Order: sequence, then structure tokens, then C-alpha cells
Amino acid sequence: MSKSSSARVTQASFSQHKHLFEYRPYWAECFGIAPFLPTTRKEMDQLGWDSCDIVLVTGDAYVDHPSFGMAVVGRVLEAQGFRVGIIAQPDWTSVEDFQKLGQPNLYYGVAAGNMDSMINRYTADRKIRHDDAYTAGNIGGKRPDRAVIVYSQRCREAFPGVPIVIGSIEASLRRIAHFDYWSEKVRRSVIFDAKADILLYGNAERAIVELSHRLADGESITDLRDIRGTAYVVSELPNDIEMVDESSFEPKAGTNGKINVVSLDTTTAEANPYEQVPDAVAEGDGSEKTIYDLEQVHVPDETRDNSSASFIKLPSYETVKNDKVMYAHTSRIFHRETNPYNAKPLAQAHGDRYIWLNPPPIPLATDEIDSVFGLPYQRVPHPSYGDEKIPAYEMIRFSVNIMRGCFGGCTFCSITEHEGRIIQSRSKESILAELENIRDKTPGFTGVISDLGGPTANMWRLGCKSAEIEASCKRPSCVYPGICKNLNTDQTPLIDLYREARATDGVKKVLIASGLRYDLAVKTPEYVKELVTEHVGGYLKIAPEHTETGPLSKMMKPGMGTYDEFKEMFERFSKEAGKKQYLIPYFIAGHPGTSLEDMLNLALWLKRNGFKADQVQNFYPSPMATATAMYHSGKNPLRRVRSDSEDVTTAMGGRQRRLYKAFLRYHDPDNWPMLREALKKMGRKDLIGNGKMHLIPLTRARTFGKPGKMQTFKTQHTGLPKNPVRKGRK
Repeated sequence: MSKSSSARVTQASFSQHKHLFEYRPYWAECFGIAPFLPTTRKEMDQLGWDSCDIVLVTGDAYVDHPSFGMAVVGRVLEAQGFRVGIIAQPDWTSVEDFQKLGQPNLYYGVAAGNMDSMINRYTADRKIRHDDAYTAGNIGGKRPDRAVIVYSQRCREAFPGVPIVIGSIEASLRRIAHFDYWSEKVRRSVIFDAKADILLYGNAERAIVELSHRLADGESITDLRDIRGTAYVVSELPNDIEMVDESSFEPKAGTNGKINVVSLDTTTAEANPYEQVPDAVAEGDGSEKTIYDLEQVHVPDETRDNSSASFIKLPSYETVKNDKVMYAHTSRIFHRETNPYNAKPLAQAHGDRYIWLNPPPIPLATDEIDSVFGLPYQRVPHPSYGDEKIPAYEMIRFSVNIMRGCFGGCTFCSITEHEGRIIQSRSKESILAELENIRDKTPGFTGVISDLGGPTANMWRLGCKSAEIEASCKRPSCVYPGICKNLNTDQTPLIDLYREARATDGVKKVLIASGLRYDLAVKTPEYVKELVTEHVGGYLKIAPEHTETGPLSKMMKPGMGTYDEFKEMFERFSKEAGKKQYLIPYFIAGHPGTSLEDMLNLALWLKRNGFKADQVQNFYPSPMATATAMYHSGKNPLRRVRSDSEDVTTAMGGRQRRLYKAFLRYHDPDNWPMLREALKKMGRKDLIGNGKMHLIPLTRARTFGKPGKMQTFKTQHTGLPKNPVRKGRK
């Protein structure tokens, strides 16, 4: 691992980003385009290659499709002229698989795959999964736990001295000290355990293209210190850049005695920032009362310090490991510094060294992201898998990703930490061209497009109305506690896209399967009508996540008033279209800030509305998420954190988490004994009985036949038909 003597970088010296495809191609472009990026020496020989410039190692099966991160990275680098090989799901118990393509000329690129390897392997209850949607045959166990670390170690053993570049969502969400749910402790930045030379976070096309060209031009990996979206290790902090020391609750002056105003809390928790900063007034439904400190909304120009020579010192790994409140404080700072147009570099001590994080990459422009999706993907799995099915591919092979990023800011979700909150939209022409590619190239296409979406279904081409405001905004969400007045919410362009997609030759039906942001949808009723009339296949999934204000305020999700407004539109337009269609709401059990009373009220809501959820989700503390900081620390980092600041209660331990989850499946006989006990302790015996208004039966049902087989009671419905909730959230 590099031990550079100092960071040797200022914000002013960040490399000026070039258009992604304006670099002079590397000399190896003369070999042309590979049908599939080679995975064996034999395939390299067929291409006439004596070596690979870059070898990518991934925990996923190799599917040459733009929905699979390693295929995107590989094709982008190929378009730059580099010879790229892929080692997919190698045997990590030895170095042999890591040597099979020979020594790469430039570097190894290591990724866990499209999913974090721990989330891929374990359920929210830490039980081992025996399947893996990103593996041929849906077989579990084809990748190691903490794959980025293990793969990096094997690459180092295979060819010592070859630079190791780590990335993917696993590395991205572990770029600083982070709470690890599976070991119940705070782990240091993954770059230390992986002993990698540099870490790329987020959608890293810009960073990896610049890094590759500069290495090819003869620069050392230890010289690449000015690339946005990267993190690396240094032995000391620079003394020629102003430091804002936020390693304690009270920020201290830096080397020249100044304090960077934008990085401080400038109001008390009781102040209302929406009154003080008119540019950030939100249009809420009045149901949410959570407020934010001034630093989290648009900061007026006169209070901003756009100094190009300053960075923020975070609390050290040792501090956050031993102090949960300081962990929450660190999480708050980290999430505040995510806007690529105003984020400062961050530094965090780990023993006698530091992890240095450059600001996030500048988002791709429309023509750049169009070019990424327009590369010559085969759109099918590598032929070596034969007829074996790869479930993740089967799910998306007839779908189109139309955008990246999410400005929702849901605290339990990691999309914003990874992809950013600035939406990167493809052009309509690019999307329609991909529909034609699916029609012409994808085996088994019957004319039905399974999805036009992305992280959400309806954020395409939405964003801030003002580039100036966007460049200075530090709000964690553009839609909570209400929709910012500066946000463009017009979804009529999406209506036009849907209509042209349906009119594409060979396309019979276009469905929308991505999760819908219904608080945005209601702002354009014409969009809701178009969606309901033409693009719902009987059921539409949406995610209120909860019904109660307490957990919703910690999730940064809208109140149920918005859900009711959307539900009324959905049912009205379905009736006008002469269709019987149903909403499928998704909910989370045990999210930080949720009490037993909240779960009981949610269960009663489900019963009143006739919902019987077959699959439900317990809160899963993913690395670096704001909700994970709440879970671990018991504090709320959405407000200024101090030892005496707001406490957040969370269901902890297996039994309590099972109880919270049981309320979502109140109709399951296996949950009745646990729920009876809980209801009695809560003083709610009135909900135990065999009548319509009771939540669960009075006594255990009689058994018939084999021991353990139980007669189940039918759920009483009060208006709505039964809605089978079969699939989890995308």
C-alpha cells in the first residue's frame, strides 16, 4: 500500500475532468472490439493478445450487459483502447485463478460485484442465503465474504508489485471507518484491510478512465492524488492546505486560524431553516415536523467559503470505534459533504496513517452516459455458462435503465452514498435505441419490456431548477420533509418517453417495475394517468415503508397523506381505464425510531386495508447508511449530534427484531404466540379474539392430522381485495 508522505493535493489542483470519450485512445485500440472480454488465455490468443493491460476481478458471473457493473467498466476501458480481461467468480482459496490471464500491464481492478458480498450472502437476520442471483444456476457460496479484501489479497500474491485498484458498491460504502452489522463492531476503511493502492467510489467511469490513461502514460499509482471520486492512504496530512478540524463536537481553526463556515452547524436544532433560507422552502403536506439545521439546506452565497485549499478532518477510526456518539457525528459530516460541487476533501486518521477522500466525481453529462450505454455489449451472459440461468440477468434482460442517482435521501438506502443525488439521465434517443437492441439482439424477446426505470421509476430528467443553487445545496433530500420549490417535478417528458417506447416497432407492452416515488408522481396527475392506464400489469409496487410519523421521520419518507392522495388517483384512473389493478405497499420492520406501538398501528392498518404480506423486510443496517448510524449509536445524525442530543430507539437482538417483523405478518399462525404475549404486555388484550376487529385469534387453533399442522383463520377484509405481496423491493 502506498505510504505517500503527504496528501499533496488541494481542491484547486483537482484534475479538470475531460469528456469521458475525449482521451486519446491507447495504442492497443488496434486490436479492435472483443466479442466478449476474454476470461481465459485461449480467448486472449484468439484476439491476438499477448497480455492484458487491465484485469478486472469480480464476484459476479460475467454478463456482458450495461446493468452489470464489471461489463460497463470493461467496455468503457475497451473504448479507450485498453485490453481488458475479466476474472469472474475466481476460486479464492488459491492464486491460480488470479494468474490465469497473466500479469496485467497496468493494474488489477477488484470489485465484489453488483451487490455487497455480505448482503448478498446473509439475510437481515444474519442467516446464510443458499442462492445467489448473480451466479449461474443461482448457487450460493461462489464468492467469499468481504470479497474486495479477499480478492485483493490474492491479486497481491499472484503478481506482487502490480497496482491494485478497488471499487464497486462494497468498497464505495466502506471507504471510511464504518459500522459492520455482521461483526457488530466498527471496522476501519476497507482500503487498509485490502492493502489496495487506491479506492474508487461511486459510479467510477471518470476516475477509472483518467487513472488508466495516466498510468499508461508512465505516472506512478502513488502520484495519482488529484482524481475526484478516489480515496487513498497517506502518512501525514498536508500543511499547506487549511484544515477544518471537526474531529470533536466543536470545530477548531485550521493551520491559518480560519474556520470554513459552510462546514459548521450555524443554527440550533430548534431554528427553522426554511424560514431563514427562502430559496429552500419546501412544499409539504403538513404531516412532517422534522426540521434541519441550516447547514443541510441551501447556504446563501455570503456565508459560503468556496476556498479551494481546505479539507475536513474527521474523528479518527479509534475514536468512532470506541464512542458511538462520535460515530453519529462523523456520519453527519460525511453525508453533508456529498455534493460534488461543494464537498470538501475528508481525512480520517487510522492509527499513524490517514485515509484521504477526494470530493465526489462530477456527474456524467447526457451525451457521456448515452455513450456508456451505447457501447457494444453482447447483452447476454458469457458463453461459458451454457444453458445455466443467471437470475439477475433473467430479471433485467428485457428492461432499460434510463437514469442514475436519487435525490430522495432515504436514510436506510445507500444509493445516494454510491451514485449521488444528482440525477444523470440518458437521452430519449439513447433509450429508444436500446429498446431496438433488445428487440433485435436479446433471445426470447416477446415484445414486452419489463421495466423503464432505475433507482426510481420517475426521476428521469428531474433536478434543481438552478445550477447555482444546486452547486451550493447541502440538503440530504430534495423531497423531505417536503418537495423543495427549486426542484423541477414536471414528469410530462416521461409521458412522452413512455408513448414513444410503446410505439417502437416490435414492442407490444412497456411495464414499469422500478419503485415509484409517489410523492413526485402526484405533482403531475397526467403522469399518474398515463402510468395507470398503460404501464401497470395488474399490480404496482410502492414503498410507504411505514404508517407512523416516528419511523417515517427517521427514514425521511413522506407521510401517509401523500400515499392516500396517490391511492385515490390510482384507483380513479384504473376505474376510468376499465382495469382491476392494485397497489402493493412495502414496509420495513424495526427501522430506527420505530416503537412496538408503531408496529402495532402498522399491523392494524394492514388488516383494515386487507393486506396479507407473504414476504416482509426487516431493517438491514448496510454500511455507511444514515439509518445504520442511528442503529449503532442511538443518536439522530439528521440533527446536530451531541452527547445529550436526540436519542433514537431501535429493535436490537434477534427476539425483538423477530417480534417487530411478526407484526407485519400478523396473519401467520406461527407468529400468534409471540404477538399474544406482546399485546398482553402492551395492555392491548382487546386485539386478541376471533372477531372482525381483532388482530389475532384468542387461542391457538385446533390441529388436525399430522402434529404441527394448523388450521389457519381467514383474514377479514374491509373493502380491498387480498393483495399478494410476493417480491421484495428492487
